Amino acid sequence: MKIKEIQRLLKEEADSIAFLIGNGINLHYKNDTVSWQNLLLQLWNRYNADRYLEEIPDGVTFIEFYDALEIQNIHLEDFGNRLQKVVQEEMIQWNASEDQNLILKRIQGMNAPILTTNFDKLMSETLKLSFHKIKQAKFTDYYPWSSYYSYQELIKPSDGFGIWHLNGMIKYHRSIKLGLSQYMGNVERARKLIHKKPRNIYASQKNGIWNGSTTWLDILFNKSIFIFGLGLDETEVFIRWLLVERAKYYKKYENKRKKGWYVMKGNSNDTITEGKKFFLKSVGIELIRMNNYKEIYEEIWK
Repeated sequence: MKIKEIQRLLKEEADSIAFLIGNGINLHYKNDTVSWQNLLLQLWNRYNADRYLEEIPDGVTFIEFYDALEIQNIHLEDFGNRLQKVVQEEMIQWNASEDQNLILKRIQGMNAPILTTNFDKLMSETLKLSFHKIKQAKFTDYYPWSSYYSYQELIKPSDGFGIWHLNGMIKYHRSIKLGLSQYMGNVERARKLIHKKPRNIYASQKNGIWNGSTTWLDILFNKSIFIFGLGLDETEVFIRWLLVERAKYYKKYENKRKKGWYVMKGNSNDTITEGKKFFLKSVGIELIRMNNYKEIYEEIWK
């Protein structure tokens, strides 16, 4: 898809769109100095004296790599909580780049929500946003899903611009999801919010109120989603599962259906697994290929 076509899409969908952004935005503007991969390697080499690593081996996901580190230190009391604190301390030192404001201010100008899989608060820091909570929501620092950064208070998550952290935020170290069991906790919590009766999402047709209506799940199910900077491969268990649940909901209630786009670098000759293309199509997400990262992170936002 050409740059002008993307720009036209963003303009036409401005009133109903939300953005799902991964760590790609950090990597593009910081030249890998705020790399989640580098942080994991630092943790491994700090807590595993038997084997020093300069890179994460091929064939191992970041989640599996963390789990391997936790297994090596299973004898240490409360090691998982300790690592969450270390990650928090390291990420607090990361510095925001104002270059990414080209994207963020454009989204802010659209008054569109941002969902992010990142733990850090670089996006909210560079825009100097304030921390807020949906007032009527219950709070737990394990799952601060009703907390967000914005220049305004929102009645509902989908009402306007705000930055919402899906996998945890560094403000609450216990919310940071690192290993597979922690991500499965995310799935279990979301499953209850989506399906628990009597206020599950399928019973929300009359007034729009359901168990997850005060959390970022309200955005995921009620907005068209523009995804970029996120690998979205088979290791993204939580996000993929959410997209499956979203697609099931739309299948039952066609009048609620929203659109979806996944942006990646590459032309039609580049390799992308057939399984990934099959998955995106099955959950109603259109694949958009751009020529390079500059187009994705700079040119389409001008």
